[in-house]
Amino acid sequence: MAWQFLPLLLAYARDRRRFLLFGRSRKVGPETHRKRAELLLESLLTLGPTFIKLGQLLSTRPDVLPPAYIDVLASLQDDVPPAEWDEARQVLEEELGPVEDNFDEFETEPISGASLGQVYRARLDPEATDVAEPTRADGAGREVAVKVRRPSIEELVAADLRVIKWSLPFLLYFVDESRAFSLENLAEEFSKTIREEMDYEREAEMLQEIRANFADDDRFVIPDVIESHSGPRVLTMEYVEGTKINDVEELERRDIDRTRVAQNLERAYLQMIIDDGVFHADPHPGNLAVTDDGRIVFYDFGMSGRVDPFVQEKIIDFYVAVANEDIDAILDALIEVGTLSPDADRGVMAEVMEIAIQDARGEDVEQYRINQIIGQIEDSIYVFPFRLPKNLALVMRVATVVEGVCVTLDPDFDFIETATDYLIEQGYREESIRQYARETGKQLRDTGQSLTRLAPKTERTLDRLERDDLYVRIGLEDEEELFQDLAKRLIYGMLLTMSLFSMGVLYALEAPEASIVAAVFSLIVVIQLYRSFREPKSIRTKPQFTRQSMRQRRGEE
Repeated sequence: MAWQFLPLLLAYARDRRRFLLFGRSRKVGPETHRKRAELLLESLLTLGPTFIKLGQLLSTRPDVLPPAYIDVLASLQDDVPPAEWDEARQVLEEELGPVEDNFDEFETEPISGASLGQVYRARLDPEATDVAEPTRADGAGREVAVKVRRPSIEELVAADLRVIKWSLPFLLYFVDESRAFSLENLAEEFSKTIREEMDYEREAEMLQEIRANFADDDRFVIPDVIESHSGPRVLTMEYVEGTKINDVEELERRDIDRTRVAQNLERAYLQMIIDDGVFHADPHPGNLAVTDDGRIVFYDFGMSGRVDPFVQEKIIDFYVAVANEDIDAILDALIEVGTLSPDADRGVMAEVMEIAIQDARGEDVEQYRINQIIGQIEDSIYVFPFRLPKNLALVMRVATVVEGVCVTLDPDFDFIETATDYLIEQGYREESIRQYARETGKQLRDTGQSLTRLAPKTERTLDRLERDDLYVRIGLEDEEELFQDLAKRLIYGMLLTMSLFSMGVLYALEAPEASIVAAVFSLIVVIQLYRSFREPKSIRTKPQFTRQSMRQRRGEE
């Protein structure tokens, strides 16, 4: 299976170094990237379920792939032919027992099929569960959706993960340090994510937690879990009918306020990400529906994630900064969360942010498109050292997909206006202003105190300077081992000089074999010397305090 990717790996390696081991990089245009992305898409589809999931994860990682790949892989649908009913039935009965003993009715044709599982429609047997379920007038039990893991998928996924693990060292050899870090992170994250998605007990837990967070909100419907009919490989939920959220004509026919639905959807995800810290991470139209009374139904919680409090804080900072059009605050939030390297040129990135915001505006100056902003960020960040913290890639993907769904519902939908209203209602924007005022006041007080101490200190320093009693101690930090690299380059240069001199002497003495050995040695030294200059480094001071550490210190005080 690894051979499927070999042509792409070699092409990508040659983009970095024309002759694999040495040479300048090649400039590749968007069309070439798109053709390669389409080849990658075909390979992923050929290799099956695990690699389809890998492609979906790659579509959320602009730190690993160029923008053209992200665009192509974003269209990858988790839709494969269903397994035979006899095979699925075996899995179902191993978990729950005979189908006839647990269900009044069971439709053997799946209503949806995915790479890891498939969903069937059924009706519960009221006597087979201890849960008080509502019944129909004819006495039949509650309608449910039964999600069954694909037969033998565990062995297939385990084998595919081994192939990915064995292929990784080969791939890492051809990429730079920052991409290597991202790829190692990606492989580890993918292995964990796909195993979590196959664990239906975890999905049930996440579903119930998110359901509890929206228990008092009648704008949303999250199906209940039937625990008595669920297990690690089977998940039974109440069946909730609804119109597919992107079926605009049907929604219009049912007289549903599409703008209100878009606003409610955006607010739901803002609450999940900013307030609750646990979110439904696969909001494509197949997993969202609308009931006849305008409520939003969420399906399939296999892909779900958590956001830690620090990332939540930075996301709030980012949204507030975008709402205020504060470019510096946007960059600060991206740097503090770890998305943008502190080494990136702030001037260049500020220009990118300004262009992104301008391009995101519609005819109305106040209108924004958050997916266009993130898209511009991804396009530009790819050329900088870039790392995505765990789950942040999912958050970025959720933001763009949700905004796309909202624009489908209402072409004039304004994400920033809705987000700003939410931030104001929850008090985040006002709190940001109050915090800024507190920090500014503290800075003014500190400045005043410093000015009162400056004059006597300056006088003492001038006195010591006049008495020749002033010493300056300088310490350099060399975390990137610059001096070691300089020593290596000096040694390589000496070895190259000696080998070239030896090669000339041996050639003059008519010793061809020894001359060839000297020439090969010289070539090796040249390659090593070239590689030592490939990544320029610098000595720089290390900050003792960061904005976050200062906030923590103030909190402790």
